[in-house]
Amino acid sequence: MKFAVLRFPGSNCDQDAYFAALNVLRQPVEYVWHESTDLAGADCVIIPGGFSYGDYLRCGAVAALSPVMGAVRKFAASGGLVIGICNGFQILCESGLLPGVLLRNRGLRFICRHVYLRLENADTPFTRSGSVGEVLSIPIAHGEGNYFADESTLRELEDSGRVILRYCGPRGEVEDRYNPNGAARNIAGIVNREGNVAGMMPHPERACEPILGSEDGLVILNSILGGRA
Repeated sequence: MKFAVLRFPGSNCDQDAYFAALNVLRQPVEYVWHESTDLAGADCVIIPGGFSYGDYLRCGAVAALSPVMGAVRKFAASGGLVIGICNGFQILCESGLLPGVLLRNRGLRFICRHVYLRLENADTPFTRSGSVGEVLSIPIAHGEGNYFADESTLRELEDSGRVILRYCGPRGEVEDRYNPNGAARNIAGIVNREGNVAGMMPHPERACEPILGSEDGLVILNSILGGRA
C-alpha cells in the first residue's frame, strides 16, 4: 500500500507520519506539497497534525482551501482511504469531508499528554485491527480538539456507528472527567458516511514503537493495511 503524506506551510507532524509509514509499516510513502493536485498514486492519504498555516485562522480553515484538498476530495469520492490526525482532522472538518468542527479546548490551554481511548467501532478500515471496547493509550497534543456538532449530527453519527474513538478512563469508563478537551460525547474520532475518511485528534504515529511508550497506535495503522491483530 502506498501512502501520501500532505505537507502544508507550518506542518510539523508530517515527518512523524512519514516515518511511521516507511519504517514501522514498511510501506512506500511520498510527501505531497499543498500546491500539488497529484496525490502520487497513493492508496491512502495521511493529513498530518501540526499548525498548517500557523493555525492563525480557525485551525484548518486555510488549509482546506489548498489545491491539494481538491485532489483529496476527488480521491475520497472515488473510495480512497483518507485519515486526518489532529490538525488533519480539523482540515477534514473544514473541508466538509467530515461533519462538525473543532473548538478551543474547554480549559483554553494546549494539552500534550497520553489519554485513554475506547474503540467504539471495529468495522471500519481504520479500526479493524482492534475490538469494540478495547482501551488504547495514545497521546494528544492540541489547543483546539473540542469536537462540536449540532444534536442532529451527533445523533446521526451515533446511530450510524460513525464514532470510532471516545475519550475514556483506564478501564474504558466514558465519563466527563476523562474528557481532556470538552469534546461532545467524549468523541475523539469519527468516520464519514461511506467509512473511507477518518479523523481523530490523538496521534497514532506517536504510539507505534516501544521507545515511544505505547504501541497502541498500531491498532489504527495496521488496520489501514487491512490486517487484524
